Amino acid sequence: MALLLDTHAWIWSVEGAGDRIGPRSRRLLARAESRDEVWISPATVFEIAALHTSGRLAFSRPVEQWVREALDSAGGRVAELTPAVAVDAGQIPRDALADPFDRLLAATARQLDAVLMTGDTRLLEYAAITARVRVHNARR
Repeated sequence: MALLLDTHAWIWSVEGAGDRIGPRSRRLLARAESRDEVWISPATVFEIAALHTSGRLAFSRPVEQWVREALDSAGGRVAELTPAVAVDAGQIPRDALADPFDRLLAATARQLDAVLMTGDTRLLEYAAITARVRVHNARR
């Protein structure tokens, strides 16, 4: 099963925040890594760089290096931000998912036929209510 990691799930997995990622999530992630089925959205890379630039996220090395090493260590692949993803994300109503990055993640997961690993309650609720994206709670 392919996994698309939400921003915090990717950071937690790379930075060793094992207490935040649940045991089932760690098993799913290990299985996806062994099959080269871990995906990262360009929106996630953007969000990490923006959080780092704003001072809300600190790394011990330059953000470019962190991203490069994080992609290498987890065997992550960067998903394409295609016109189909952009159109799909744009068609998700704002009242369903207010954050445009969440809409991009949901649309990317659908395009990849991947499960979105997230701890974001808004995304988890959106998936439960609409059944329009498969999600896995990263805290479990």
